[in-house]
Amino acid sequence: MTMRTKNMLSIAEVLDEIDVPKSTFYRWLQTGRGPKSIKFPNGKVRIRRADLDAWISAFERDAA
Repeated sequence: MTMRTKNMLSIAEVLDEIDVPKSTFYRWLQTGRGPKSIKFPNGKVRIRRADLDAWISAFERDAA
């Protein structure tokens, strides 16, 4: 596997990591609330690891 492939996650891999239903995740993508995604001409959608990590970090809160 090349380094480029390791940095690109499938929707299934993302769903497994963040533990949300597929329908919810696609709704987030459609409404601009999800991480940046790449849709290839064959219809496959991929998420860059860095984009997913940045998106998740945006929801972190400082301990009060």
